[in-house]
Amino acid sequence: MNKVLITGGAGFIGSNFTLGYFKNNPEDQIVVLDKLTYAGRRKNLEAIADSKRFRFIQADLADAGAVNRIIAEGDFDSIVHMAAESHVDRSIDEPSVFIQANIVGTANLLDAIRGEGWGGDGQSRRRIFIHVSTDEVFGSLPAEGLFTEESPIRPNSPYAASKASADLLVRAAWKTHELPVISTHCSNNFGPYQFPEKLIPVIIRACLSGAEIPVYGQGLNIRDWIFVDDHCAALKLLLEKGRPGEIYNIGGNNEWRNIDIVNLICELMQELKPSSGSYKDLIRFVSDRPGHDFRYAIDSSKMKRTLGWSASKCFREAMATTIRWYIDNPRFPE
Repeated sequence: MNKVLITGGAGFIGSNFTLGYFKNNPEDQIVVLDKLTYAGRRKNLEAIADSKRFRFIQADLADAGAVNRIIAEGDFDSIVHMAAESHVDRSIDEPSVFIQANIVGTANLLDAIRGEGWGGDGQSRRRIFIHVSTDEVFGSLPAEGLFTEESPIRPNSPYAASKASADLLVRAAWKTHELPVISTHCSNNFGPYQFPEKLIPVIIRACLSGAEIPVYGQGLNIRDWIFVDDHCAALKLLLEKGRPGEIYNIGGNNEWRNIDIVNLICELMQELKPSSGSYKDLIRFVSDRPGHDFRYAIDSSKMKRTLGWSASKCFREAMATTIRWYIDNPRFPE
């Protein structure tokens, strides 16, 4: 029996990972730590809320005293650190919130596990700490090329800068204290439970309500998309077989221009929820946001070469699954 702590486990990626881990690891105990800001919902985890194998803790990672107590009392075998403020637009308006959540919160976790003897000669059993980061720490790509694990960190938004800072703290924890840490950089996720401030749920909800679909600039920015289940499968594999001190990129090898994503969703919406008019008539181009990176694309060859992982979900089918989920949950996130 293993005991895993999942920070941010009531959020989008966190709740998908938690529910999947619970289902596929029937002997393990799961503790979710979440501050429950606007994007975290206990309701996301209601399917397992009454299980004796599950515990929920509401706490702020920026509170060092609370973090120390939770880590000391938990005796965890592994930690999957997903808790973060993640919306770029919000980071532009309120960068201090991202500094506290993403930098201070990560530092407190690292200090706490060091205090409990993780790493080096003091570690009495295999333990692993996975820091879930983002491809945005690498900045923007031109039309060609991919981000690798060796790409330089060049963040262009306060959000990306806060995650890059956390990445460096994790690296320092390995180099200085030999803490058993792994950092991951993933491309853009989509799927159920994603808070409707990100591109794909914004498009779906606009179609459902008949509202305008806002598209930054001309929609030519390019992103590599991965279904959240594929990301979660990669993280689970790293818990089992990942090497401490390593960095792993997790990508979908699935690049789309934003405007093409919008058009695809409009087409799938017409199939799944037919409208008398065209959903594409709702598209409106709006002023671009400051520091909008042109392109992200991840080289996941290390994951495939060393662990045998690659994204396996059919993109169109996964997008249809996501749309159906929002159709079936029209009041989310209430």
